[in-house]
Amino acid sequence: MKAGACVARGAPFRFELLKQSQRSGARAGILHTPHGTIETPAYVPVGTNGALKFVDHGQSFDAGTRLMFSNTYHLLVHPGADVIERCGGIHAWSGRNAPFITDSGGFQVFSLASGTVRGELKSRNTKREGSIIQSTEEGVVFSSYRDGTRIELTPESTIVAQKAIGADIIIPLDELPPQGAGMDQNALRRSVEKSMRWEERSLVEHLKNTNSQAMFAVVHGGLDQRLREYSADYLARLPFDGFAIGGSLGRSVEDASQVLQYVMPKLPPAKPVHLLGLADHGMLLMGIQKGVDTFDSCFPTKAARHGTAFLASHGHNGTTYSRLYLRSGKHKDDMRPIDEACTCLCCRNYSRAFVHHLLKQNEAVGLTLVSVHNIHHTHDIVKQMRQGILDGRV
Repeated sequence: MKAGACVARGAPFRFELLKQSQRSGARAGILHTPHGTIETPAYVPVGTNGALKFVDHGQSFDAGTRLMFSNTYHLLVHPGADVIERCGGIHAWSGRNAPFITDSGGFQVFSLASGTVRGELKSRNTKREGSIIQSTEEGVVFSSYRDGTRIELTPESTIVAQKAIGADIIIPLDELPPQGAGMDQNALRRSVEKSMRWEERSLVEHLKNTNSQAMFAVVHGGLDQRLREYSADYLARLPFDGFAIGGSLGRSVEDASQVLQYVMPKLPPAKPVHLLGLADHGMLLMGIQKGVDTFDSCFPTKAARHGTAFLASHGHNGTTYSRLYLRSGKHKDDMRPIDEACTCLCCRNYSRAFVHHLLKQNEAVGLTLVSVHNIHHTHDIVKQMRQGILDGRV
């Protein structure tokens, strides 16, 4: 199926587990959604505003993308969920008739307010970025980074918005604990409990009209084992279609691995698990072996916009991963492709020398080519891991 092709709305969401590894926690499956299937494990590129930066839907689909992640916060600010609904939902509006997942908007509200992801927006008026006016049990009121408009987000209103947007998988409202909460267990616990109450309210609103959409709960608790298990236990008893692991996972793959060690045994094995915001090489390889099914991240495309391409080297001791900075002058007459084993659009047709030239001359197509390569490369990692699970090697 080509992105943009007209497809009928299919059967409701379903997760099909094909094989559970006997060597690790890894598993291979298929997510069935109304707009197509996703073989898991899977990388999920982030198209904040309904599109990837410098890469169109067809290029992304050809590179391996089946599920794409978009941000409710940004779509609420512009063009508005009501506009997307009038245009027929996110699939018709964006011209991408393949599966979408949207978040609640809560992450952006809290993280932008604390300054942790300010680079995401590049707003000229940084004083307005994610400015929280009020956060209460009812929800959060913030001012739009775009024009300062007052916006209220509640557990119920984010679901109403995501119903209007029409993504295949949606996420309930949760609270991102403030910076430093990891050092204050009482503050972290209060935040985790508020998220659980908000998520249950979101679920009640969702169940009024599921609209063939799936909802994934978000497990919180930082690096605290008791809070992670408490959150997972509570949410696992509710009729969510899947689970996402959010909040702080520490500063290393080892920290994240420990969090997954706490959480994964607490979640229903028949339901899919998504890791929010992390999909670099180390996190993918570790997360897949722990049993995570899908991973969203803007890292591959963000790295590409800085001129960094991903490489895979295959040897007797396995595959190693590295990065290539293509703006460096040492590539100006290198006629090799970025990766000689890669079959992406860029590597099939263009040399490092030409891509280097495009980047140095600020030609937008250079950013497109490196982005396509990094997306393809990341999908290829999970495809190889998936085959390894099916073959009994992972």
